[in-house]
Amino acid sequence: MKKVVIGFFVFLAVLLAVAALVPVLFKDKIKQTLDKEIAKNINANVLYQTDDVSLSLFRDFPDISLGVENLAIVGIDSFATDTLAQIPSFRMGLDLMSVIAGDELEINSITMDEPKIRLIVLKSGKANWDIMKPDTAALTLADTTASDFKIGIKKWDVNNGTLFYDDLSIPFGMAAYNVNHTGSGDFAKDVFDMKSQTTSDRFTMTYDGVNYIENGKLNADVTMAMDLNKSLYTFKDNNIRVNELPFQFAGTILMPDEAMDFDLTFKATETDFKNVLSVVPGMYTEQFKDIKTEGKLSFDGYFKGRMIDTLMPGFGTELKIINGYFKYPDLPQAAQNINVDMRIDNKDGNPNNTTIDVRQLHLDLGKNPVDAKMLVEGLEPMKLDGNVKASIDLTEMTKVFPIEGMTLRGLLKVDADAKGVYSKTSMPVIDADMRLTNGYVKSKDFPAPIENLNMVTNILNKTGNTDDTRINIDNFNMTLDGEPLSGRALIAGIDKPSFDFDIKGILDLTKLTKIFPQEGMTVSGRINANVAAKGKLSDIEAEKYNNVSANGTMGITNLNFVSTDLPQGIKISKADAVFNNERIELKNMSGYLGKSDIQANGSISNYLGYALADNQSLRGNFNLSSNTFDVNEWMVEETGEPVASTEAEGVVEIPANLDIALNVNAKKVLYDNLTLNNITGKVLVKDKIAKLDKVTFNTLGATFATNGSYNTQDLTKPLFDMALDIQNLNFKQAFSAFNTIKALAPIAGLLDGTFNTKFNFAGEMAPDMTPVFKTLDGGGIIKVLKAAVSDVKIVDKISSLTRLDELKSFVIENKIIDAQIIDGSLVIKPFDLKVGDMQMTVGGSNNVNGQIDYLTAINVPTGKVGKEINSRLAGMVGGNQLKAAERVTLNLKVGGTLADPKVSLAGGSVKEQASNLVKEAVQSKLDDAKLKLDQRKAQAEDSIRNELNRRKQEAEQKAREELEKKRKEAEQNIKKQATDKISDFLKPKTKPATKPVVTPTDTTKTGTK
Repeated sequence: MKKVVIGFFVFLAVLLAVAALVPVLFKDKIKQTLDKEIAKNINANVLYQTDDVSLSLFRDFPDISLGVENLAIVGIDSFATDTLAQIPSFRMGLDLMSVIAGDELEINSITMDEPKIRLIVLKSGKANWDIMKPDTAALTLADTTASDFKIGIKKWDVNNGTLFYDDLSIPFGMAAYNVNHTGSGDFAKDVFDMKSQTTSDRFTMTYDGVNYIENGKLNADVTMAMDLNKSLYTFKDNNIRVNELPFQFAGTILMPDEAMDFDLTFKATETDFKNVLSVVPGMYTEQFKDIKTEGKLSFDGYFKGRMIDTLMPGFGTELKIINGYFKYPDLPQAAQNINVDMRIDNKDGNPNNTTIDVRQLHLDLGKNPVDAKMLVEGLEPMKLDGNVKASIDLTEMTKVFPIEGMTLRGLLKVDADAKGVYSKTSMPVIDADMRLTNGYVKSKDFPAPIENLNMVTNILNKTGNTDDTRINIDNFNMTLDGEPLSGRALIAGIDKPSFDFDIKGILDLTKLTKIFPQEGMTVSGRINANVAAKGKLSDIEAEKYNNVSANGTMGITNLNFVSTDLPQGIKISKADAVFNNERIELKNMSGYLGKSDIQANGSISNYLGYALADNQSLRGNFNLSSNTFDVNEWMVEETGEPVASTEAEGVVEIPANLDIALNVNAKKVLYDNLTLNNITGKVLVKDKIAKLDKVTFNTLGATFATNGSYNTQDLTKPLFDMALDIQNLNFKQAFSAFNTIKALAPIAGLLDGTFNTKFNFAGEMAPDMTPVFKTLDGGGIIKVLKAAVSDVKIVDKISSLTRLDELKSFVIENKIIDAQIIDGSLVIKPFDLKVGDMQMTVGGSNNVNGQIDYLTAINVPTGKVGKEINSRLAGMVGGNQLKAAERVTLNLKVGGTLADPKVSLAGGSVKEQASNLVKEAVQSKLDDAKLKLDQRKAQAEDSIRNELNRRKQEAEQKAREELEKKRKEAEQNIKKQATDKISDFLKPKTKPATKPVVTPTDTTKTGTK
C-alpha cells in the first residue's frame, strides 16, 4: 500500500511537471504558427507584443489556453485610422494533442474579455471587417486545408463587451454596451445546432440620425440549425426581447457564395400594448413598470430575398394598435384612444420601391387630440401625401406625460399638409403652420422662467418647385428673467435661397442652461446682440457683397464653456464684434484657453458664405498674444487626461474651408518638456495646409527661426517640410529634446559643446504625429562652434586600432559640416579636422535603425602609428615606399552601430591626401542613394499620373454618356411635339360659338385717347 501511495504522488508530480513544461516547450511554436496564419490570412494590422502572449495548461484543462493581452486590429487604406477591435484579453483553448502532434492546431474555444469592436461600412459599401485576404476569404469554418489551424470551435464567450456598428450607406447605426454573449456548437461537424445567449444593458439603434431605440435592454436566446455543407442556417427556438417587447424569428439564411439568401419572418409573441410602448423613445424609464396600460397590438413582418453588393432583400412590417391607453400613476390624466394602423413594404429591396403607409395615427393627450396620416412611396424621389393636426395645451400635456423638474404652459397648434414629390429639384406642395402662444418654461433648478414665449412659423410651397419654398418665422419673442429677446427670419428658396432676418436682445446663457440643462456641457455668460442681414446666397457665392445688407453688433461677457470633449474649457472674459456686409471686426477679446491666457483682435470675412454655402472659405486675419500658453494641456488621450508626451491618438487634420492668418506673439509656450520663450511669427491656414512664416523663439539657451508647412490634403499621408535656422544650441540638450536628432544624429548625445545649423527637411507624418524617418529628405550645414570629443566609442576604437592616443580626447572648433538627408539616412559630406600633427577627413552616413557607415582618412607621420598597422601598411603600399615617406594616409572603415562600432583598416597611401580618399567614396554612396530615390519618385509619379488619366477617362466617358442621353431625350421630345401637332391638325374642327357683336365706344366724346 505504501508503494501505491508513493507511486501515486510520483505520478502526480510528473503530471504537474509536464503541465508546467508543455506551455514553455511549445510557446514559440504556437506563436510562430499564429504569426504565420495572421500574415497569410488577415489583410489588416494585428498588433500585439510578444510579452503579452501566454500559455497555460491549467486554465482551460484539458485544453492548452493560448492568451493574448492587449490585442488590437487596425484597418488599412480607407480604414488606416480606424481600430476594428481592441481586446484587452483574448484566449483560445487549443486541443492538447493537436499541439503535441504539431500538424494542425485545433481550436476548441474562444474567450474575449471587455472587447471594443467598431464595425464601419462606408457610403461605397466597403466594410472595415472585410479583412480576409482574397485567397482565404472563400474558406468556410470547416475548410482548413490551407491552414495550420483546425477550427473545431465548441464554445465561445464575450464578457462585458462594447459593439458599435455604423453603416453610412443606409444610413444606420447601432451601439451596444455591457454585452455578454455565450455560444456553443461543434464546428468540427457539418450539421449541428448552434445555441447562443446575448444580453446588453444599453442598446441604441439609429436610422438617418434619429434614435429609434435609445438605452434599451436587449436579451436574445437563439438556436440555429447549422448545415455547413449547404451553408444553410435555420432559426429554430428563439426568443428576443428589446425592453419589454418580445418577438421571434422563423425561416432560413442561405449563403452558397458571396450572396446571402434570406427567407425570414418575425412577429411579436405578446399582444399587450405595453410591450410596444416600451420601445417608444423616452418611455422606458424606471417608472415604466408602474404605468397602467390598456389595448392590444399586432406586430409582424418579413425579410426575404438576396443580399449582395448591389442588391438588398425585400422587407416589410405591419403594426396595429387598437384602443391603446397609458397613464402614469402619479399624474392626473391619461393618453387614450391610441390607434395606429401602419405598414412598411418593399417587395424587391430597391429603396425606391419602399412604401410607408400610416393609414391612421390618433391619440388624445388628455383633452388634446393629435391626428396624422401619411403615405410615402419611394425614397429617391419620394412621393408624399400626408397631414398632421394637433392642438395641445402644454399644461394638459404635462398631466399625461412627465417632464421631470419642468413646468410648461402655453398653447401649441400644428396644422400641416404636404402632397407631391420630394427630390433634388422638386418639393411637395406644403402648407404647414406652427403657432406657440403665451409659452412659459420653468426649471426647478432655476427660479426665473422663460415667459411671454410666442412664435409663429409657416412653411409654404404652392407650386412644388424648390425655389418657391418659403420658411417664415414671422414673430419670435420671449423674456428671460426680465431681459427680452426677439427676432424674425424669412428664407425663400432652397437651392439658392434669399434671406431676411434680425435678432435683438440679451441672451443669458447661465440662466438658459439652467432651464434647459445640456448633458456633458456647462455654459455660462451673456451675449448682447443686435444683428440684421438681408440678401441672396447667389450674391454671397459670387462675392457681390454690395447686394447684401448685413450690420449689427455683438458683445460677449464672461462666456465660459466646458464639455466632456473639451474638459480644459474656454473662457472669454470680454469680446466685442461689429458686423457689416463683408466682415466681422473682433475687438478687445481677452480670456483663457484652459489655463492659458489669450488676447486677440482682428477680422473675419466671407462669414456669410462660410455659414450658408458649401465650399466657401472663412477668411480671417488675427493678432493673437499670450503671456503663458500651455500646449501640453491640449494634448489629451481618449480618456481626456493630459499626457506628458507629444504622441497623439491620430493624425491632426487641418480644417478645410479656412483661409486664416494668425500673427502670434507669446512670451512663454510650454510644449512637451520644452519652454519656448518670445515666440513671434505668422501661422497661415489654407486648403488644409498650415504654414509657419518667420516664426522665431528661444529655448534651451538657443535661438530658433523656422519656416515650414504641414499638409493634410491626403490624410493617409500627411506631409510636412521645415526650414530651421538655429543658433548656439547645446549638443546634449538637442539630443534630449528632439526625437529627430535622436534618430538621425545620435552622436549629438555624446558631444559637449554648441552648434549652429541651417537645415531644411521634408517627409511624411505618422499617425502618432512623428516623422516617418524613411521618407525624410533634406540638407543643410551644421557649424560646430565648439565640441569636446571624449569617451566616444567610435573614436576610442580608432585610437586603439591605430595607437594614436591623441584621438581619445580632442576639441573641434568653428568647423562647418555639410549634411544631407536622403531616403531617411543622414549623409555627412567629407570634412577636415586637425588633431595635433594629424590631418583627418571624415564622411559617411547613418540611418534610423542605428547602423553607421563612415570612412575616416588620417594623414599622420609615418613612424607614429603602431607596429601592427605599420606592418599591414607595408604590405599595402610597399615597405620601401613606406620607409621613404614622411607621412602616410590611413583609410579606415567604421561600421556597426554607435553603441557597438566596428573599425577596420581599409587601405593606405603615401601619395593620396586624406580628403581625396573619403570624398570619392562618400560621393559614390551619395550618387547611388540619389539614383534609387529618383527611381522611386519616378515610379510614384507614374502611378499618380496613371490614376489621374484613369479618372479623366472615366469623367470623359461619363460626360459622353450624359450628352448622348440628353440627345436622345431631345429627339424624343421633338418627335412627341411633332406627333402632337399632327394629331391636333388631324382632329376634326368644331365650329366656334357665335360671339356677340360689341359696338366700339365713341371715345371722342369723353376725350379718351
